Amino acid sequence: MLNTVPKVSQDHLDSRRRQILDGTRECFALYGYDGATVRRMEEATGLSRGAIFHHFRDKEALFLALALEEAQRMADVVAKQGLVQVMRELLVHPEQHDWLGTRLEVARRLRADAEFRAGWAERSAEITAATKARLERQRAAGKVRDDVNAGVLTGYLELVLDGLMAHLAMGLPAEHLGPVLDLVEESVRRHE
Repeated sequence: MLNTVPKVSQDHLDSRRRQILDGTRECFALYGYDGATVRRMEEATGLSRGAIFHHFRDKEALFLALALEEAQRMADVVAKQGLVQVMRELLVHPEQHDWLGTRLEVARRLRADAEFRAGWAERSAEITAATKARLERQRAAGKVRDDVNAGVLTGYLELVLDGLMAHLAMGLPAEHLGPVLDLVEESVRRHE
């Protein structure tokens, strides 16, 4: 009689992967990349080291998968609502945007890790493309100024987002930033 290993369904594998990403997202956000130890990841996910690293080659691969997933989620929101609206929601409900902690850790890793920087460049291009496409649709509808290249407007909005996240990460007050975002939004609108 042959001993066979029972097959695990794809749904189970997908569910386990989701469990790992959800648990480690909070772990990375709370402790940063270096502080997100295997022990903390085990506690956050409720899974063993072996279960976690069955799905991800190593901590680096896990963090990159998480960062790429967050970039895709953000690109989807940008495509539907625009980058300024994303910033407004971040001000009103920062606790609902778990990608903030991930994005801050991404920024730190971009400075220090050339391999990570190369992998990240591809995904961050999705956010840029979503922002630019939305601006071009808004321009075609006559809502966005047409005297400035959409690429320049995209870069401008991304810089504002980076500044907003740095501001929030430093724990600075956010209540005065609504009018700042009004100014940003007004600056990209078309005026007759």
